[in-house]
Amino acid sequence: MVQTETRQVEAQDVRSNAAPIPLSEIALTGIFEISKILAAPTRLEITLANVVNLLQSFMQMRHGVVSLLADDGIPDLAVGAGWSEGSDQRYRERLPQKAIDQIVATAVPLIAENVADHPAFSPADAVTLGAGADTRVSFLGVPIRIDQRVVGTLTIDRVWDGRAVFRLDSDVRFLTMVANLIGQTIKLHRVVARDRERLMAESHRLQKELSELKPASANRKKVLVDGIVGDSPALRALLDKINVVAKSNAPVLLRGESGTGKELVAKAIHELSNRAKRPFIKINCAALPETVLESELFGHEKGAFTGAINSRKGRFELADKGTLFLDEIGEISPAFQAKLLRVLQEQEFERVGGNQTIKVDVRIVTATNRNLEEAVSRNEFRADLYYRISVVPIKLPPLRERRSDIPQLAHEFLRRFNCENERDLTFDVSAIEVLMHCGFPGNVRELENCVQRTATLAAGSAIGQHDFACSRNECMSAILWKGNTVTPPPPRGQPIVPLPILPRSSAPIEAPAESPAAVDIDEGEYSESMDGGAVPERERIVQAMERSGWVQAKAARLLGLTPRQIGYALKKYNIEVKRF
Repeated sequence: MVQTETRQVEAQDVRSNAAPIPLSEIALTGIFEISKILAAPTRLEITLANVVNLLQSFMQMRHGVVSLLADDGIPDLAVGAGWSEGSDQRYRERLPQKAIDQIVATAVPLIAENVADHPAFSPADAVTLGAGADTRVSFLGVPIRIDQRVVGTLTIDRVWDGRAVFRLDSDVRFLTMVANLIGQTIKLHRVVARDRERLMAESHRLQKELSELKPASANRKKVLVDGIVGDSPALRALLDKINVVAKSNAPVLLRGESGTGKELVAKAIHELSNRAKRPFIKINCAALPETVLESELFGHEKGAFTGAINSRKGRFELADKGTLFLDEIGEISPAFQAKLLRVLQEQEFERVGGNQTIKVDVRIVTATNRNLEEAVSRNEFRADLYYRISVVPIKLPPLRERRSDIPQLAHEFLRRFNCENERDLTFDVSAIEVLMHCGFPGNVRELENCVQRTATLAAGSAIGQHDFACSRNECMSAILWKGNTVTPPPPRGQPIVPLPILPRSSAPIEAPAESPAAVDIDEGEYSESMDGGAVPERERIVQAMERSGWVQAKAARLLGLTPRQIGYALKKYNIEVKRF
């Protein structure tokens, strides 16, 4: 017992003898934590509310409010700890308007040790702040500036308990530093907001021009692009868009599945533009690690890192006055996204290891097969970078939406194979029939590989249906996708009955509302609803899923079923849903 009391006394002595933490260290820690909050990619209101909430950990305060003035169409704002939608008025009511006006007008901090006897506070303001005969309330307010202009205030109030010692001067200096950081953050948010509005307006203008394009008539000259083969309506519409978009310098985002030819389209945009005589530079962002990618894009100075024995120009410099194609843009890391945003916005950068700013004039074309909207919602892709690159989005049609181009593409790929290998192969009718019945989830790239593989192994001078791997159940693509959707053509001499093409619906792609009967349906009821068709049930389901891009809700709508019914069917026939 005595030993325990002795230890407690010793512990109390240690605590009493411990040196207090210096105020400078507390302030530095506070600035560090606040800077991390301000750098987070969140809404401005939430960011400011988090700053005020953190201030309570470093200062003796009761309430804190960040108040912003209206600016160029951006409404005024009042934010405090615990801010939520619609709570601005609650924080605005705490502000002493006369004191706020004084801070904004003079652009200097305001210190009131007791609001009850300070001239900048009316009796009503003192009551609102909770001052009374037995309660002394102090108030500190500092201006928030963007350059030399006051755009708002940061204010706190505190209740003096008669014992605490407040260091008002050091508190004001700390709040002023925080207000300066907030000012820079607000400036960036407003610049990005205006830039986004300008880009959206330009995008809407270009989209309107594209939508007003009339269908190509017989007298209209068709757009021809080297390397892009086909004459289907989907491809002709794409080429018309390319022809219009190429005439501007707006950034273009190419969307589409893997193997649809995004690099060819990017090159076509360059060759049809007024930059055609300038360089077309391309880089695959997913193929390089972040450190190498930075050097590849921006270049480096001699000695910037181990192995940098000479200065080297980056892709941005090489593409000056031309076009830079950034493939797989959705795969770059969040840290590199911030570096890339500045270059795309300002068209200037520094080489790795250098300090000289280099300005360029580059037209940016990007491509991805990712859903960037979902990536933005999950904070995996910066929203400001998304708006920067997606000024003119162009979706490339998959091969299943331009099946009439398959014969022409196949003949072109075979011609290239013959030239490279000094062969003289041809397709017979049955070979084209096989290709027309293939699904080709890998799109044009898979079709090219299929033609090259079959031509390489073909024994005769003409490629027939039996030369294809799918006729021998050796198709690697079918194994990859867990199901061979190829239907061999009938023997020669019999009429060809093509698979029915499901009609495209003009209704929005939404899951139909399930009726009470549909909710309780079982597999037997599903079979009855599909019974009586000329095409086998499994085949119809696969066709509908391919036609809808393997979106179950859309396939259900095409078949007149509910999503739950289509789910039962997929499970019943062991059809694995493909992911692109």
